[in-house]
Amino acid sequence: MSDHYRVAIIGAGRPHRTEGATGSGMAHSHARGYVQSDCCDIVAVADISADNGAAFAEQYKIPSIYTDYHEMLQIEKPDVVSICTWPHLHAPMVITCANAGVRAVHCEKPMAPTWAEAKSMAAACKSKGVQLTFNHQRRFLAPFQEARRLLQSGSIGELVRLEAACGNIIDWGTHWIDMLFFYNNEEPVDWVIGQIDARDERKAFGVPLDSQAICHFKFRNGVRATVVTGFEAEIGCANRIIGKEGVIEVGWGDPLLRIQGPTHAGWQVIPVPEGIHGESAIARTIANLIQSLTDGVEPETSARKALQTTEIIFATYESSRRRGRVDLPLTVDDNAFISMLETREIRRSGDAS
Repeated sequence: MSDHYRVAIIGAGRPHRTEGATGSGMAHSHARGYVQSDCCDIVAVADISADNGAAFAEQYKIPSIYTDYHEMLQIEKPDVVSICTWPHLHAPMVITCANAGVRAVHCEKPMAPTWAEAKSMAAACKSKGVQLTFNHQRRFLAPFQEARRLLQSGSIGELVRLEAACGNIIDWGTHWIDMLFFYNNEEPVDWVIGQIDARDERKAFGVPLDSQAICHFKFRNGVRATVVTGFEAEIGCANRIIGKEGVIEVGWGDPLLRIQGPTHAGWQVIPVPEGIHGESAIARTIANLIQSLTDGVEPETSARKALQTTEIIFATYESSRRRGRVDLPLTVDDNAFISMLETREIRRSGDAS
């Protein structure tokens, strides 16, 4: 079979920070990643806005434009599809792609608004032999890769604890929880305990966000992890890796990476060639998924890895609902946060008593 791939994109949107943009223009980043590949041709784009589709197609010299992605899949028969839509659309679109004979689907994060939808996507693709990946692109950035290399080299001794802080647990936190799995070699998790606060109404791409949360969990190898989000979620860095003999920190800025260990007198800044954000990571993610498809191996951003991160998120919500520890695997299918908002078990600041 040829290793040259027909690529289609669902959800063109508008470029980041342009008039009418509602997101980060991720479809544009995906498209530039495919353009950089010497074995991909973007043959079609689908967007419910014909104007957005036309502008996108013109920018990337895409020959075919659709407002119905079902029609696009039927006519164009792409090998690879990127899905760059809001989370509530991910599951039906991924499943439709799997049933249409697409060989690989690359989807934006977070996976879905509910645990059931996240599992259904992965199951549909697995049953059809479709490679499914999610855009946890920070696995390809130098600060995180160098932090893991330092850990694995024994620079801080045996890993004991992992910490992270960010704005919320489902939209941004999905990246940081994914990084904690990345540092700890994808070790399974035994249990999760957490709490969320949502007094301030916030959403990202239609999905409700916590205004503050804490998530604590234990990996099967005994390593503990803690993620704090939202209100006053400040730990002095973005990610912290704690070993028996030292500490590694990935920062938000200067310094981006530093280490304190038995062979270092105080903190030592580790030079890295790039920051913790950047479109280059998305191009590398796409290069990896294409190479993985060619070689028949698991991609770095596989659905299996995305599921383990997503389970932690929904287990945190469920722990808040139960007011207790949640042992994994998670046995509920909903999004406990959304359910508690609907039943008013969680109240916003402006809610009447």
